[in-house]
Amino acid sequence: MRQLILSSLVLMAASQSAFADAEYIDRARVLSVAPQVQQINQPRQECHTEYVRESVYESNRSNTGAIVGGVAGGLLGSTIGRGNGRIAAAAVGAGVGAIVGDRVGNQNAYGNERVVTRPVEQCVMVDQWQTVTTGYVVNYEYQGRQYSTMMDRDPGPVLDVAVSVRPNVVQIQPMPAPGYRPAAMRGRGPHQHRQYW
Repeated sequence: MRQLILSSLVLMAASQSAFADAEYIDRARVLSVAPQVQQINQPRQECHTEYVRESVYESNRSNTGAIVGGVAGGLLGSTIGRGNGRIAAAAVGAGVGAIVGDRVGNQNAYGNERVVTRPVEQCVMVDQWQTVTTGYVVNYEYQGRQYSTMMDRDPGPVLDVAVSVRPNVVQIQPMPAPGYRPAAMRGRGPHQHRQYW
């Protein structure tokens, strides 16, 4: 009898492991598809040209008076003095003559102020919100039951599903043989005291 039970358990376990990985592809009916959307900001740079007005000052000053004054002062200084003093007097006369000639030549000179316009490029960052689809919630029916899943695309009216087949059996633990007692129960009884030293 024990041999029969043991052999039937072995056969059941072998058949269960043989069919444990049975899987096939079937089709399910799609009930609804709901796209999942999200708002995403992708800012961009916008540039435009502005024209800025600026005032520019232009001087009417002339160097002619300084040159003429320097030459005249040098000649006048060279007539004064003798020997090496003559050269020094000519140099001092040229310097003083240049200063006086500049002031006399430009005493009525005024600068002109004029307005110019120049282009300036101005750039700013502008928000650009876009609606992006991040996936699809798909509700489908298979063998009279309803399921839901998230997909990256719209599957259409039908959906391929992977079906796994395994036996619906309860694993039976083998019964111990009659007269068998676990090791914890062996001994002379629960109240036995042992001395170890």
